[in-house]
Amino acid sequence: MSRSALRPLSLLAGCLLLAVTALAPAFAAAPNHGPRPPRSVIVFVWDGMRPDAISAEDTPNLLALGARGSVFEDNHSTYPTFTMANASSFATGAFPGTIGFYGNHFWAPGAKGTDAKGQAVDFQSPIFTEDYAILRDLDAHYGHELLELPTLFATARKAGLKTALIGKSGPAFLQDYKLANGDTPNSGLLLDENTALPLAFARELQKAGVALPKNTANTYPANQLNLSEENDSPTEQGKMLTLKDGASSDATAGADTTPAAANAWMMKVYLDQVLAQHRPDLSIVWLRNPDTTEHQYGVGSPEFHLALKAQDALLGQLEDKLKALGMDQTTDIVVVSDHAHSNIAGPRDLFPLRQINDGRVTTIDNDWGYSVSGGVRLADELTKGGFTAFDGSGCVYAPVMSGLKADGSQLHPTRFDDDGRLCGKPGPYSTPSYKLPDELPKDALVIASNGGTEYLYQPEHDAALVKRTVRFLQSREYVAAVFVAKRYGDIPGTLPAENVHLENAARGPDIIISYAWDANAKIQGFPGTEYASQSNERGEHGSFSRIDVHNTLLAAGPDFRQGFQDTLPSGNVDLAPTVASLMQLKLPTAQGRVLHESLTGTLARPVDAYKVTPTSLRPAQPATGLSARRVDGSPLAASQFDFVLQMKQLQTDGKTWTYFDQASPERQ
Repeated sequence: MSRSALRPLSLLAGCLLLAVTALAPAFAAAPNHGPRPPRSVIVFVWDGMRPDAISAEDTPNLLALGARGSVFEDNHSTYPTFTMANASSFATGAFPGTIGFYGNHFWAPGAKGTDAKGQAVDFQSPIFTEDYAILRDLDAHYGHELLELPTLFATARKAGLKTALIGKSGPAFLQDYKLANGDTPNSGLLLDENTALPLAFARELQKAGVALPKNTANTYPANQLNLSEENDSPTEQGKMLTLKDGASSDATAGADTTPAAANAWMMKVYLDQVLAQHRPDLSIVWLRNPDTTEHQYGVGSPEFHLALKAQDALLGQLEDKLKALGMDQTTDIVVVSDHAHSNIAGPRDLFPLRQINDGRVTTIDNDWGYSVSGGVRLADELTKGGFTAFDGSGCVYAPVMSGLKADGSQLHPTRFDDDGRLCGKPGPYSTPSYKLPDELPKDALVIASNGGTEYLYQPEHDAALVKRTVRFLQSREYVAAVFVAKRYGDIPGTLPAENVHLENAARGPDIIISYAWDANAKIQGFPGTEYASQSNERGEHGSFSRIDVHNTLLAAGPDFRQGFQDTLPSGNVDLAPTVASLMQLKLPTAQGRVLHESLTGTLARPVDAYKVTPTSLRPAQPATGLSARRVDGSPLAASQFDFVLQMKQLQTDGKTWTYFDQASPERQ
């Protein structure tokens, strides 16, 4: 492959791109062109939605919205393609390194506090950030600057606009993470899976006979708010159905999706109480489907299609409510996903797909079977390679997804902890515990496991150890790309983290790796597989695969062009500056751009005002002299590692934005 050429990839051909934005100066919201009619904007996040999953069968309402509005055919998730990393881009219009926020899992030793359940949090280990209380703890740890740039929702609220945050715990709250509990009048409302803010809103819901999330009881003192015995737990998730091993998900079950009931309840409260009673100017409704279902059962599974239909029905309810309230002609609806999604799988020559029958994995079926591999426990791999590594997790029992070989044997045989000394309780395991000790050894590596991308921290920033770790990672077939903090200079076969907007000297990881992926391998009719952090899930995201990064964006309403197919590259970082422009708000620190080509009226700009240039970037020199290995330990006929970062540059009026399409390895 040429070091500079990038063949454009077409969504219509089913090849999904991956991107991020702007190696260029920050772009402020468009100037105020005079008074505009009153507008409301609703951002509806379909977590993990793939663009190629839109269909007349599963998502007729979403298909119709795109037909009457604008479809962004080349939209890009922020890398790493995690929920919380993209939540921060939605919030600020900027990238993780600039913001100083690295969710979903990252390491923040020294922080203190409790979670939404009121339980003490172990911040000595990498922390999972999809929890409003943990985000507040981290905000305090970082001097009340959890995000180092202002957010769109806080800006709107300070300008006197009414805002509403609804849905998934963590990403919804992050949009306006300084929202207070107090009972004084507040123009911002929050209802997520764990709480309702502020107190006046929680009381309002109770007065209307609406149950509250169970953990709301931990948000307020008992003398301010109590939950009745009839309150129940309206946001509780259903239980994943498993195979007879009690651990692996049963992708053939075809049962109702685990988030469906909670999602439906939150949408109903939003429509009946928030939208109807408060008429917010700016809302975000962030619901778990199809993402949670994709994680549990995989892309293309029967449950996956049920998740799409359930989510689409909620979109229909939203549109019907807007019409009933007379708001449909003055409301812009933006449907966006934080990332796309892949199936977890390794190479089929090692791990052929298999059928599932009667709760068991059975015969090989590479045409229409399910994956039985792809999970990587990096702490275990590094430990076996002679490193001292910890990921903060105990024993993992993944009898299927850690790999069933062609002969039916397990890549990681099941072992048993008879007395609980190894795992904390008796039971089977496939990899041992790698919890952090009270005192870390000086040569330790701490891994924040994040699915398709891993963060590695070396507390002493030992350059020799980091370089040795990098060479080990480059020698493994399951690694696709390696980025390192700027402090380590030019390491062969790596790119600086700042090249992908991930450099932050105070908060950033030392090493970032994307797991390897295959954009062409199909499972259950959908292309795209990848290695991922070891678990019993069948679906994942987070990698630098063009499948993960090319995500969904559609918009319809009075401010968006009708029947418009936007072929220009766009990204999740563009959402905040675009919405700010529509609402005449200033967001000068945003790194994304206003999507002028899709807008109407004075904000419109023709497509031909932009120039798109494909380009690429690779390490200054490859890593050589490697003893490469496959995931099963067998030798790989390659001693050199290199990778290419493919991207597009969008230019207009002397400004440039860069969208990353994918990062793919080259081994020789």
